[in-house]
Amino acid sequence: MEQTNKKTDDSVKTAKKSPMASTQMYMKIAEIRDDTVVLKNGGIRALLKVSSINFNLKSEEEQNAITYSYQGFLNSIEFPFQIVVRSKKLDIDNYIDILNDLATKQTNDLLQKQTYEYMDYIQRLVEYADIMEKQFYVVVPYDPFRSKKSTIIQRFFQNMNPKDTLTELKKRHSEFAQLKKALSQRTNIVKSGLEGCGLHVDQLKTQELIELFYESYNPLSSRTQKIENLDDIKLKMDSDLLNETDITENE
Repeated sequence: MEQTNKKTDDSVKTAKKSPMASTQMYMKIAEIRDDTVVLKNGGIRALLKVSSINFNLKSEEEQNAITYSYQGFLNSIEFPFQIVVRSKKLDIDNYIDILNDLATKQTNDLLQKQTYEYMDYIQRLVEYADIMEKQFYVVVPYDPFRSKKSTIIQRFFQNMNPKDTLTELKKRHSEFAQLKKALSQRTNIVKSGLEGCGLHVDQLKTQELIELFYESYNPLSSRTQKIENLDDIKLKMDSDLLNETDITENE
């Protein structure tokens, strides 16, 4: 019995230390580079953050114009895209930092006290009222031909064994430049179409993409552990892994 327990403990310890046990292995994202999300199957994605409009406050003529513009936009698109609505707890950390800076520089003791009290009130209000905000995104995809022609059985085994391979890594790097050019054309079409509907559209940059996925997969810890600057973070990119693998093979 003791020997069985010892074997079980050893297997658990091994599983914890093994990279195979990491949840990151099961994500479909391989890396984020050049304002683009690169998937393990070679596909790439661009994310557009879109503003919102209050449709009910518009006049009937304005509503009809927006509807016809959006209809024309949808009819002009010849490729699939995804609309994502994200609900998240309102983040006022930057606003609180500004207020704190103003309070620190305040020479009037009464105004300084009132500023700190206002800061405390706002923080409590957001915390206890659980105020949410909605963010709107459009995901523009582009996939290499090899991923489009894969069968259902092949995709099934890829999901069963999601570990990234050196072969897939090399394919992604050789295809990236060509795919990025085609993706940019699609992104510009979607962006101009949405702007024609009276919406403000911005493509997410590399750091914004990292922050978005970091907050999505770590909703609790992301509120206290912020990503301040991408330059201060040492990220292992696919290119680094590729170089390390080449060195190992040469040795």
